[in-house]
Amino acid sequence: MPLAQRFPRGSGVVLHPTSLPGPHGSGDFGAGAYHFVDWLAAGAQTLWQMLPLGGVGLGNSPYMSSSAFAGNVQLIDLHALQRHGWLTPEEVVPPTGLPTGHVDFARVAPWRLERLALAAQRFAAQAGAAEREAFEAFRAEHTAWLPDYALFMALAEAHQGREWVEWPEGLAWREPAALRAARAALAGRIAFHEFAQWSFFRQWAELRRYANARGVRIVGDMPIFVALQSADVWANPALFELGPDGRPTVVAGVPPDFFSATGQRWGNPLYRWGAHAEEGYAWWTERLRRTLALVDIVRIDHFRGFAGYWEIPATEPLAVHGRWRPGPGAALFQAAARALGDLPVIAEDLGVITPDVEALRRQLGFPGMRVLQFAWGPEAAGGEPRFLPHSHASDTVVYTGTHDNDTTPGWWAGASEEVRHHLREYLACDGRAIHWDLIRCALASVADLALFPLQDALGLHTGHRMNRPGTAEGNWAWRFEWPMVAPDTAARLRRMAGLYGRVPAG
Repeated sequence: MPLAQRFPRGSGVVLHPTSLPGPHGSGDFGAGAYHFVDWLAAGAQTLWQMLPLGGVGLGNSPYMSSSAFAGNVQLIDLHALQRHGWLTPEEVVPPTGLPTGHVDFARVAPWRLERLALAAQRFAAQAGAAEREAFEAFRAEHTAWLPDYALFMALAEAHQGREWVEWPEGLAWREPAALRAARAALAGRIAFHEFAQWSFFRQWAELRRYANARGVRIVGDMPIFVALQSADVWANPALFELGPDGRPTVVAGVPPDFFSATGQRWGNPLYRWGAHAEEGYAWWTERLRRTLALVDIVRIDHFRGFAGYWEIPATEPLAVHGRWRPGPGAALFQAAARALGDLPVIAEDLGVITPDVEALRRQLGFPGMRVLQFAWGPEAAGGEPRFLPHSHASDTVVYTGTHDNDTTPGWWAGASEEVRHHLREYLACDGRAIHWDLIRCALASVADLALFPLQDALGLHTGHRMNRPGTAEGNWAWRFEWPMVAPDTAARLRRMAGLYGRVPAG
């Protein structure tokens, strides 16, 4: 029996909040986010898709977070903290020389954390009864993960960022006496991390309400795997394939594919699926519960890993030396649906998709993804017939490209003549405005949902790409500025959305 209902026909834009304009070096939940929602609504776009909202990890990747439950505190709007009286006007003046076209994580992240620390201190000293009550209610609601997370972050700081497997044995393996002593010694930093999470969740809830009230639903993103250096692995080591020293014995990745001839070795620890089954998939159910409390629809990254996943020995430096292993299949999602009801999920079913993956997706009733950049040319040139528009089905989500693709103009500039000829013939276009050609193609598709990165709506080239899979540095930093947005872009999107039946009735 399907575990999800069909989505109403609609369209929207892919943009991570860090890519928004704003005064403090990176996008956040401040005025720029609200203006972007207004722009989406003006363009009759009903979806805002973003990357995972958790904290970033190695290489500033939102797919390597320190927690599957916590939010990225870099997204907190500092001006909102000032309005509460927890920061002064002088303290929210940004450092000089910050770039506007990308995030300088090395400068911005510590500066923002310093401001959050000041706000936390003033909250502790000055907060009124209503604010303290709201904070305590948040702590009580999130007891399943917040205490472990706050302690983990405080311990990581106290140990200068060393992995938890390198901490003293009592802390690494969570001996009760060692944890009690740590909680007492680090009470101030624990309180800081709890305050930061409360601020994140409170600001995000306000922004989401604003978006929903204007007909914009949030599409979130949930990575299938978590990082070794995370509160999740530290607090639940029995749920992961770890050796006696706490280090992974096998790690996650994918075999050779479109993005890499040698595959991708992500390095995340793999799940001990038998242990998850024994607890009735309780950890996964809680993870889905908390994600769906934040967003309206969740895209589950690397969905194929639930049917079968690529297991790489931890000693192997390349992903090519791995093997396929069976995943948990439908049992995980059935357990979650029994507790949560319908699961509004998009299955990211890209890469090496075998019949068992497609069968699982259809059994669960989750729409899959169709990426137009992958459609063109013969299969020998990389074209995939299932991505051609005449092969789309209504229970799919069509994208011009994703955060892992080049921008559409950048992709077109590097495409072979074979690919170009096929697309020009198929769409009866000359390719001079290729980004609008693919946006129109996506909107015209029978797929229930159509999405495109903001870079494509703006016609931006390769230098504005968000991520290059298989590379560790220089990703995730792109930002836009409003002068890059032509005045008629929203109106053009509104006309096209109406033409192809993607404007909601009423």
